[in-house]
Amino acid sequence: MNLWLWLLLACLLGYAWKLLGYLVPAGLLRDPRMSRIAGTMTIGLLASLTIVNAVASGQSLALDARLGALAAAGIALCFRAPFLVVVLAGAGAAAGLRLLGWS
Repeated sequence: MNLWLWLLLACLLGYAWKLLGYLVPAGLLRDPRMSRIAGTMTIGLLASLTIVNAVASGQSLALDARLGALAAAGIALCFRAPFLVVVLAGAGAAAGLRLLGWS
């Protein structure tokens, strides 16, 4: 199978999964445990996506300036900095590390 067929199959499966959500009973969606689980899963998925984008390059691990940018953004978050400051801290750290030759 070529790439376009896999892509179309993934799109169809994602759409079918979304349509399947309409069959979930409303009582289940009103349960506070379900809201807590959905919130926790969202945070976990976002965290895993962030880590994968920070340390992966194709099929291998890459320890480069992105990891330093993530650390700087994490430190800014620990200090409860506004979102724009967090983004600027990460971008500045990545730029500084690349300027020092850690690409």
